[in-house]
Amino acid sequence: MANTYSALKRVRQTERRTEVNRKNKTRLRHHIRAMRRALTAKDAKVASALLPQTFSVIDRSAKIGIIKMNTAARYKSKLHSRVKALAA
Repeated sequence: MANTYSALKRVRQTERRTEVNRKNKTRLRHHIRAMRRALTAKDAKVASALLPQTFSVIDRSAKIGIIKMNTAARYKSKLHSRVKALAA
C-alpha cells in the first residue's frame, strides 16, 4: 500500500482515470459493434445513419488516447468501405 500523500493521491487519480477510460472504451466498442451489426444485416440506411456518429466516437477515442491514430484510421477506412459497398 502507498505510504506517502503523493502516492495516495496517485492511487485516487488512477482509479478515476481508469473508470473514465473504461467508459470511453466501452462506448467505442458499442458503436463499432452497432455498425458491424447494421452492415451484417445489410441495412444500408441504418449503416449510413450510424456512420458519422461512429466516426465521431472513433476520432474522440483516438484524440484522448483510448486507441492509437492508425487504429482509428483503420477502423474508419474498413467501415466506410463496407458502407460504400453496401450502398452500391
